[in-house]
Amino acid sequence: MEKKIITSKNAPEPIGPYSHAALINNTLYISGQVAKDAVSGQMVQSDIKSETRKVMENLEAILKEAGMDFTNVVKSTIYCVDLSDFASINEVYGSFFTGNYPARETVQVVKLPLNANVEISVVAVK
Repeated sequence: MEKKIITSKNAPEPIGPYSHAALINNTLYISGQVAKDAVSGQMVQSDIKSETRKVMENLEAILKEAGMDFTNVVKSTIYCVDLSDFASINEVYGSFFTGNYPARETVQVVKLPLNANVEISVVAVK
């Protein structure tokens, strides 16, 4: 088994002892991303759609660094603090895919890091 750590300068620095992603053979495991801007370091939280879009852009930056895109994603997990945002999160999340959606679950949680309203992690395969 070969493990390669993937880091993207276009995604925000991790806020703890973890990597953006780990590539094991042809499978990429991306850590949960929140809507932290990589340049300013500020959270994007004007509304749930903007927040979700920034989360997806952060994931996209990490996928790109590994030579992948959203067509490679086979599994995702969405954590949100309010399931009443489900439709808005889905709308933005879905816009990053072109069909053949990955397997997924969405879970409501009490709190997320940096007081985020949504966090998403993905698994992708080359």
